[in-house]
Amino acid sequence: MASRMELLLPWCRLRFPVSGTSQTRRAPGRPRLSQVRLSSTKAAAQRVPGREEADSKVGTRKKTFTEVQAERLEQAQRTVLINCPAKISEKKFLTYLSHHGKINSHYFYESYGTYAVVEFSEKDSIASLQDVTRTPGIEEECAVPFKSRLFTLTLKNPSTQAANQAPVHCHKQSTIVVNDLVQKLCSADSKTGPFYMEYQMKRVPSERIASQRILSMIGDCIDNFGPGCVGVQKILNARCPLVRFSHQPAGFQCDLTTNNRVAMRSSELLYIYGSLDSRVRALVFSVRCWARVHGITSTIPGPWITNFSLTMMALFFLQKRTPPIIPTLDQLKDLADAEDKHIIEGHDCTFASNLNKIKPTENTETLDVLLSDFFEYFGNFAFNKNSINIRKGKEQNKPEPSPLYIQNPFERALNISKNVNESQLDRFVALARECAWILQQEDTGHSSLSNSQPWGLAALLLPSVASHCIKGKKRKRGPASERIKSLLDSLKINNANSLVNNGGKRTFSNQTQ
Repeated sequence: MASRMELLLPWCRLRFPVSGTSQTRRAPGRPRLSQVRLSSTKAAAQRVPGREEADSKVGTRKKTFTEVQAERLEQAQRTVLINCPAKISEKKFLTYLSHHGKINSHYFYESYGTYAVVEFSEKDSIASLQDVTRTPGIEEECAVPFKSRLFTLTLKNPSTQAANQAPVHCHKQSTIVVNDLVQKLCSADSKTGPFYMEYQMKRVPSERIASQRILSMIGDCIDNFGPGCVGVQKILNARCPLVRFSHQPAGFQCDLTTNNRVAMRSSELLYIYGSLDSRVRALVFSVRCWARVHGITSTIPGPWITNFSLTMMALFFLQKRTPPIIPTLDQLKDLADAEDKHIIEGHDCTFASNLNKIKPTENTETLDVLLSDFFEYFGNFAFNKNSINIRKGKEQNKPEPSPLYIQNPFERALNISKNVNESQLDRFVALARECAWILQQEDTGHSSLSNSQPWGLAALLLPSVASHCIKGKKRKRGPASERIKSLLDSLKINNANSLVNNGGKRTFSNQTQ
């Protein structure tokens, strides 16, 4: 059995910490041979059917290295490594494990504690043992989740059950006081045995550090082995650590996080809003496309407005229409049933998930009107004093002096746009006003609607006037130059009207003409 330890790579560990006793420990170093205590069960002498015949054939000649590897690997896949307490009842230990399958052999040894190597007859026994194994609960630390075959076994009632207690013997039937009966029942073993099984895991100081390490490793795996995955970024110091990458075949950009259940509720909320009215998704995607073209958003972390912030602004705008196109989050909460209630880490994430319970809007505004009014609304929004809150659907005073304040719909104390600086907000406002002006000119007939001239949303997606050319060609005059031309035309018309009103006489001001 000792030679089998050479290839027991995917070990499992089992631990029996018993209060009032201490686990055996020794100074760092390899365990001496004299410290290893071997023992075996009757099952050790029993062979798996068919294996004896095969072994006899191979036994007539020396095994090849490949054959030895295959044998050791097969044994390893049926074997677990268990961390035990210093004092343990071998009989209880084997009885408990035998519920998961037939045990071929086992032995104990000491190395930084007492360990047992247990070899089952079938691989299914390992899966059975894993099914009843739980993640350890730790008060001051956070366990890094890793499902292996290295286990820790603990007593369910360590104060009343010693691992090395004598076998139970039968007593004559007699009456018993109810209080004593309750106490004995509380400390009695269940059918599953007197133990808890836990995975042995590495531990780190906090859940955040655990998430950072997990995501860092996953990011390396995606970068090196993920087919079609490119541009992997590890954004581990963000408030919510994530790994960002693009999947070229699908054309998607993916953000990967861990244990972020609030984000899942946010995704469901966006799905609800997008399903209520077709104009919601159309407006959001139009605004996000416009923002990407003009550099309002960026795939690189920084002081830019994010797509999520733009989405919240669009939803808030639609809640402000008369009548509203979508309900507020508080209104969706009022429509929620008992099964819709979700409290995640102290945050109320409750809202109605049944679309049939939400009354359709009576608003009939067209998309072009909504797009124009979106730019008009936020081009004149009082960002210096007001915040955006889709839970209430109305402006509120900013609780902090951030240039842009958009309340997180569920984690209400957070500003999802806290990264945005004054310069980026000013660019957004200036471009919103510019686009509102362009769309208003089309409504009054000042802009050409011929096929040769961009109009509507196409006009809003024109490159910035500051850029001079693309692929060696000069761009057409942008929105600013069109505005100047329109103003000059307006001055000419006003001057002609003035001549008519003055009987054809030209009047001069005190400025040089």
